[in-house]
Amino acid sequence: MPVFAAGGGVLALLILFAVLGGKRRPAGGEPPVGRLALARIEDLRATGGESADVPVKFRLTVAPDPEDARPAYRVKITQHINLVDLPAYRPRGIAVVEYCPDKPWDVRIVTRPTPEWARRAEEAEIDSAPDSTLVSNPDVDEGSWCLLVLLAFLAGAVLVVLLFRGPLFTAVNDEDTPPDSPSTSSSSSTSRTFTTSTTVSGPSSLLTFGRMRATAMELESRVDTAYVTEVTIEDHRMAVSGDSTRPPTETFHLQSLPYELLPALVREARTTLGVRTPETWRIDITPPSGDGVGPRVRITVTGPEGTAHLDADATGRVVERRGVGEAG
Repeated sequence: MPVFAAGGGVLALLILFAVLGGKRRPAGGEPPVGRLALARIEDLRATGGESADVPVKFRLTVAPDPEDARPAYRVKITQHINLVDLPAYRPRGIAVVEYCPDKPWDVRIVTRPTPEWARRAEEAEIDSAPDSTLVSNPDVDEGSWCLLVLLAFLAGAVLVVLLFRGPLFTAVNDEDTPPDSPSTSSSSSTSRTFTTSTTVSGPSSLLTFGRMRATAMELESRVDTAYVTEVTIEDHRMAVSGDSTRPPTETFHLQSLPYELLPALVREARTTLGVRTPETWRIDITPPSGDGVGPRVRITVTGPEGTAHLDADATGRVVERRGVGEAG
């Protein structure tokens, strides 16, 4: 108890001094003027959220205005994007951004660009900037504050050890290192395969608007990667699988799928393919095959009349239908 009481008091006092000293900020000047530019989306990852706007982490290659005489550079940002607009942002796509020439790390995606800038984004091609060009906020005050907090913790720990070194070290015995303690997990292997699934409970199914994308974000957090090799969606179940040894052309980004369009495709498959009494449906999403662009979406419907399926591309456009009794 004396160790905890004295150590906690010293730490609290030092952290208070650190906060008071590190949070002093100079008075800010006029806000910088933003400029519009185009940026290549290197990667994106939705980090969660229960509302219609979800926070998304982007890695961008920004191509500044030629007047700035600055080469393309990389930046990491987090921005809230509406669920309806999220399918428009995909890896290797082009977006309109607003940036500050004096603060190149201050970048914001323009979700509603003007027609002229929207046309530029559709026609533009931007090469990826190297990782060495990544810029971040060199906030000296924030860094000093973090350093002061760290030093406060270290100073508090040193004081606790010096003041109570007798009780601390005499209390140590051989029992704190059991002989059968498990070793740390090996990191020699850099490749892994994974498969995980989740079941949606309650009366509503995955066809409910926004339910598929929210479930996909949950699975993405479980496997700790957004690049997968297969996604399977049923009425109350979603599963993903992947293999880190696969090349990028044999995987796809989990958040790039048009989840908001899939319920309409399921309804179309259940009503137009000759299955008059559909009993089950299933969505299988796999990487592109051959010269295909984007993942392949197949919706299979089964009923007493037989099985039929509908194929669509990554934008939700139907590319093939095979009704009941058709070959293939």
